[in-house]
Amino acid sequence: MSHVGIDEIEAARDRIGGLIRRTPVEPSAYLTKATGQPVFLKFEHHQFTGSFKMRGATNAVEQLSEGERARGVTGASTGNHGRALAFAARRAGVRCVICMSALVPKNKVEAIASEGAEIRIVGRSQDDAQEEVDRLVREEGMVMVPPFDDARVIAGQGTLGLELLEDVPDLKVALVQLSGGGLISGVAAALKARRPDIRVIGITMSRGAAMHASLGAGKPVSVEELPTLADSLGGGIGLGNRYTFEMVRALVDEVVLLSEEEIADGVRHAYRHERQVVEGGGVVGLSALLHGHVRPDGPVATILTGASIDMGLHYRLISGEHVDLMQDAG
Repeated sequence: MSHVGIDEIEAARDRIGGLIRRTPVEPSAYLTKATGQPVFLKFEHHQFTGSFKMRGATNAVEQLSEGERARGVTGASTGNHGRALAFAARRAGVRCVICMSALVPKNKVEAIASEGAEIRIVGRSQDDAQEEVDRLVREEGMVMVPPFDDARVIAGQGTLGLELLEDVPDLKVALVQLSGGGLISGVAAALKARRPDIRVIGITMSRGAAMHASLGAGKPVSVEELPTLADSLGGGIGLGNRYTFEMVRALVDEVVLLSEEEIADGVRHAYRHERQVVEGGGVVGLSALLHGHVRPDGPVATILTGASIDMGLHYRLISGEHVDLMQDAG
C-alpha cells in the first residue's frame, strides 16, 4: 500500500511556499450560531487560479527534471487541475496540454486556455480524457501530472492540512471535499500525523460519486458521470489507482453524500452569509453543516476549495431558481 506521509507534505510546503498564497482561515458567525460549535472556513478559493489545485500542480512541476521540462506536461482535468497545471507550467516555461471531457463547463475550458495551455476535448468522461493523456505520453513523450493519484500532487494538497492546524490548533472535525481523493488524502495525512484524534469527513455529491462507490465495493470501480452542480468533484478514481483509494480507506472516518438542492443551498449560503462566490464543489462542507449531516462536538473547519463557477449559473442559484443540470442538458 502506497501512502504519502508527513515528511513529503512538509517538504512540499518548503518547496512551494513562495509560489502559492497562504490563504486565510475565517470564522463563520452564521454557522457557529447554527451548530453551537466554532466553525472555520479556509478561503482556498482565493488561491492563485481560484482553487486548491495550485498546490499540487506546483509541487509536481517544481520537481520536474530538465529533460522532463523539455518534453512538456499533460493531464486530464474537470477544470481546476487543468488551470493550475497550465499556470504552473507557464510560469516554469513548460509546454502544457490539458485533456477534458465534453462535460467540463465552458467557463473552465476558457480559463485553462487563458493560461496558455493547449486544449483537447475528448469524449464524455474523465476516463475518455485520460486515454488522450496516455496517448500523448506514449507517442509524444510528454510527462503526465495526474489531477489526484500522484504522490507529488497529494503532498502539495496536504499543505492545506498543515495550515489548518496552525490556524485552528484545537480543531476536532475537518470537512473535506471527496472526489478522486488527492485533496482529502493529503489533508487527512497531515492532520492525523499531528493529531490522530481529528475526525476527517469526506463530502461529495450523490450523482456519480466514484470514490464512495469504490469504498463500498472494496476496490476502485467505474461510475457513470452525470451533470452536477459539484462538477469539480466528478470523474472516476482510476481502476489502477495507486494512492488515493487506500489512503481514503485508511484515513477518512466518514463519507456524506449531498443532493443537488443541498449543494445549491451551499452556494446561496456562501454568497448571502459569508459574502463569497464559490463553486458547487467548493461549498459541500457548508451544505453538510446547513442540512445537519454533520453535528460537530467541537471546533470544525471546512475548505472553500474553488471559485470557478459560471456567473450565469451562480446568478440563477442565488436568485432562488431550482436548477437541475441534468434537465438543462436535455
